[in-house]
Amino acid sequence: MAYGLSTYCYFWRISARAPRPLTVEEMLRDARELGAEVFQICDYAPIETHDDTRLAAIRATAEDLGIALELGTRGIRPGHLATYLGLAEKLGARFVRSMLNTAEHRPGTAEATGLLRESVPRYAERGVTLGLETYEQVSTDDLLAVVRAVDDPHLGVVLDPGNCVARLEHPRAVVEATAPYVVNIHVKDFAFSRRDGWVGFTYAGCPLGEGLLDYAHMVRTVRPEQRGINQIAEHWLPWQDEGFETTARIEDQWTRHSINTLLRSK
Repeated sequence: MAYGLSTYCYFWRISARAPRPLTVEEMLRDARELGAEVFQICDYAPIETHDDTRLAAIRATAEDLGIALELGTRGIRPGHLATYLGLAEKLGARFVRSMLNTAEHRPGTAEATGLLRESVPRYAERGVTLGLETYEQVSTDDLLAVVRAVDDPHLGVVLDPGNCVARLEHPRAVVEATAPYVVNIHVKDFAFSRRDGWVGFTYAGCPLGEGLLDYAHMVRTVRPEQRGINQIAEHWLPWQDEGFETTARIEDQWTRHSINTLLRSK
């Protein structure tokens, strides 16, 4: 089991709003400086455009820093999953996170099961595990139905209980239902705050330990240390009205706080 960071911890610093978005190597060096042992390149579209030389350079940087790489994408069509399996092999990654839906494809449980039965054996042959994330577009019951139907140890659940609140699923219930199938954890905290005039709420991220995530319950239930499950810090930081410099500074503070909190929990 290792603690790490995701590209989501650098969301604004790699976005189009950044005067100069960080490179993967810069994120890796920062992650290592902060004490991360693994780095998940998640929903980072440029990785798909890199040639073999560029991928080899990223892998070499990670190996020099002593950081294990993981990948993350969306979608389960066989061609797309094959692309990410190839990327994982070139980067030396042994884990790929995905989600059932994309903007263009929303498979039901039967279709999803069939597609994954085609792809997961290829992952297993190469020693790469595929994890499907819990999130609001797919009920936890349906996600688990797919994982159980495929029934392969190289397919499991990426647990992120904060995502499921928008579907009115309780985080503790999601943790308890998915625990036997979890292969990766996204650790991010979340909270509700009143809108101006008390007209509704905003649901957003907050510094780890200051919100509604019951981290102790999650760890006690899933037992990541005993099972060798990596914990990857993420956060939802809203854009700050003061602009990029302020947003980037707070993003860095939240990232440092998240990994420090995880490392102290050892």
